[in-house]
Amino acid sequence: MNLDMLHPTDQLVMFMERIYQSGLTTTSGGNLSVLDEHGDIWITPASIDKGTLTRDDIVCVKKDGETVGIHRPSSELPFHQLIYSARPDLKAIIHAHPPALVAFSIIRKKPNTRLMASVYQTCGEIGMAEYGLPGSLELGEKIAKEFKKGYYSVLLENHGVVVGHQNLFEAFQQFETLDFLARIESEAHRLGKPKSLEIDTIKMHSQQSQLPEFMAEYYGIKERELRTSMVKLIKRAYKQKLFTSTQGTFSQRLSNDSFLITPYHVDRYYLNNSDIVRIENGRREKGKVPSRSFQLHQYIYDKHPHIESIILAHPPNVMAFAVSHQLLESKTIPESYILMRDIPRLPAISPHTNPEEVANVFESSTPIAIVDNECVIVTGSSLLNAFDRLEVAEYSAKALIASKDLGDIVHIEEPKIKELEKAFHL
Repeated sequence: MNLDMLHPTDQLVMFMERIYQSGLTTTSGGNLSVLDEHGDIWITPASIDKGTLTRDDIVCVKKDGETVGIHRPSSELPFHQLIYSARPDLKAIIHAHPPALVAFSIIRKKPNTRLMASVYQTCGEIGMAEYGLPGSLELGEKIAKEFKKGYYSVLLENHGVVVGHQNLFEAFQQFETLDFLARIESEAHRLGKPKSLEIDTIKMHSQQSQLPEFMAEYYGIKERELRTSMVKLIKRAYKQKLFTSTQGTFSQRLSNDSFLITPYHVDRYYLNNSDIVRIENGRREKGKVPSRSFQLHQYIYDKHPHIESIILAHPPNVMAFAVSHQLLESKTIPESYILMRDIPRLPAISPHTNPEEVANVFESSTPIAIVDNECVIVTGSSLLNAFDRLEVAEYSAKALIASKDLGDIVHIEEPKIKELEKAFHL
């Protein structure tokens, strides 16, 4: 979706709706703004239900200070004005109070963006602004001071977070990614001490190769059906918080020499059939950029004829195990063992540096693996089978983390595991 084609009022309503529906702000909390080419600020109103916001509710604050609209602008307008003044490169701001990030703000500690390479690449380092009275000029000056240091995200002591970027989507992507990180880090602390990545390792993660292009001459019935199924499940994964707006990859085998895969840096929330990328004989569909993990998918399909679908995802509870380097034990719930079997741990960024070696792992008895500080890789006999396995992994991880506060885990005994294997032909 091209935001440049949407009026600021429509952009603000669109993203406030996403933020509210995701449970990242309340009826009265949070505010968004866009700075237009004339220097006017379009901002959400004060004291208006964020769950029913319309374009008529948005307020325009002119460069000369005149206010246009049927409501008062947000009480936090002063810090929006000061941030735009301090950082001319920023054209959109999001402020909200997601519980996971508020938890960090009230202990006055910043989430560790180096826990995952993709998070660091999206967010970089983040700032922390000293406490100030909400809506005050003093608070605005403290926040603007942090943005002047070059940060794009600033946590507010005992308050929430402010994110600024070149457009509202980039700001939202960073805001959403920070919330994901905060939830992952919070859960990881219940398992052990989360482990950071070195900057050199993070830099290696960003390296990617390009494929030559080909012009697709036709889209057969099978391919069109698979594209539709992929888009439905990708949006479902996003709504269930198994994906973020630009992180998370689905692929589906199309033939022995081709497969379909999600595109790079395209919003999963608005994804459509035409966004999906066909990879064929080592070439990419013209005009499209596939997920950076395309090489791993290619190796897996080449080596394992039994695999028809692959998902790379970052669900928070599974990722708590990944960043704390703890083993996700499947021998606790019958469904978990049936669908996941034993789950190996793979080294950080190995899907990018050693994709062929990683592909070797996925024999019939190993349908899923966790990559330290990066993702869970799930394979399946179909799109739905792989998606089911991803859901079970996240639900199992959530149950295991919850059990930490209740008592000692009792594993299924080995004879009963053998019984499961026999009954379900594992």
